[in-house]
Amino acid sequence: MSSPASSTTPAADKAEHYDDARRRIGALLDGPTDWMSAMATVACELHHSFDHYDWTGFYRAVSDEELLVGPYQGPHGCLHIDFDRGVCGAAARTRETQLWPDVSEAPDHIACQSSTRSEVVVPVLTPSDDLLAVLDVDSDTLGAFDTTDREHLEALCRDLGEQFADTALR
Repeated sequence: MSSPASSTTPAADKAEHYDDARRRIGALLDGPTDWMSAMATVACELHHSFDHYDWTGFYRAVSDEELLVGPYQGPHGCLHIDFDRGVCGAAARTRETQLWPDVSEAPDHIACQSSTRSEVVVPVLTPSDDLLAVLDVDSDTLGAFDTTDREHLEALCRDLGEQFADTALR
């Protein structure tokens, strides 16, 4: 495995790093596995592939109004997040990726870690538009995430939504 990519890695190199990480994740999730194990595997693989990832994990949709922390890597996360609060709540509510180069500009940002400076949150949706979770990635570096991160994480979350479309955790 190559060394982890950083927030200053050129876009082409970062895209290649994401391609490698997604290939490893695909191989690890090939065959039968459950959703909880898959989330743990994805969080671990991503977290250790990118130096600018300081918190990497999932918040599981447990109702139409609440997310609960799922498998993650890094310091503690918030235990629960309502859909009407913060960046993760916005991703769950709107079912759209939230990309914040500076979280101090995000309305109602929830600071689970005061060191977080930038964040990207991607909803994991089934093909029938059911929300399974949101993938949350935080960085202590301002402007750590860009469209390359967004595009590759969205593709990964689309794949997860399709693979685990029959998951029922509620």
